[in-house]
Amino acid sequence: MTTTDIFVLAVGGLVSGIMAGLLGIGGGVLLVPLLVSLGNKPIEATATSSLAIVITSVSGSIQNWRMGYFNLKKVLYLGIPALITAQLGVLIAINIPSYVLLALFGVLLLINIYLVQLRKQLLIQENPDKKPFNPTICSIATGGAGGLLAGLFGVGGGVIMVPLQMLLLGEHIKVAIQTSLGVIISTAVSSSVTQAYAGNVLFIQGIILGCGGLLGAQISTRVLPKLPDNVVSIVFRSFLGILSIYIFYRAWLNYQGLAS
Repeated sequence: MTTTDIFVLAVGGLVSGIMAGLLGIGGGVLLVPLLVSLGNKPIEATATSSLAIVITSVSGSIQNWRMGYFNLKKVLYLGIPALITAQLGVLIAINIPSYVLLALFGVLLLINIYLVQLRKQLLIQENPDKKPFNPTICSIATGGAGGLLAGLFGVGGGVIMVPLQMLLLGEHIKVAIQTSLGVIISTAVSSSVTQAYAGNVLFIQGIILGCGGLLGAQISTRVLPKLPDNVVSIVFRSFLGILSIYIFYRAWLNYQGLAS
């Protein structure tokens, strides 16, 4: 690993931490493409991203706990099914071709563009009197979806858990973000342990990314909320679109390499 690689990883972690703190999502949607662009295998990229997310999510949840915003009961309701499905996601990721994993991640990036907009709409339409359909079933579905994404793609899972909590459980946006961050600890740790056992985690890279994410989250919580939400949202969605094109391109190259 060169000095340039270390610098790129640190900056990448910083940017992912900023976006994660601003939008309440995990930084994996940025970290995985970054690691792939540095020449790492797709499975190594997703595994290492999980390790970096452990660092940032633990730090954020500790801060929430100190401020009295950590609801253990809600975290457990979502975290237990997420632990199970995270292992399922890892199992799938390890056993599918790398070009398929990349292509699926590209699809996830495109879906994230819609989910960011959906969360904004849910925030506008937020109804404190809304009742969930069935709290137990909805909690299992929400946590399970987040865990599956975490294990499969090395993302936190918050990008799907936040809107699902608002849509299915009637949670307020801040509560959804805080709960999601707590659940992400369990999914990221679960994924990282399994991936590390399989020899897929790049520990030095993951620690550099995680430390950069710590700093980025501090910046976003103190400075970036002052920026217009629509500007940040447009920039982020545009970035996801560009990343998805790049990931599909890498998937195609990977497929061509296997075919030849």
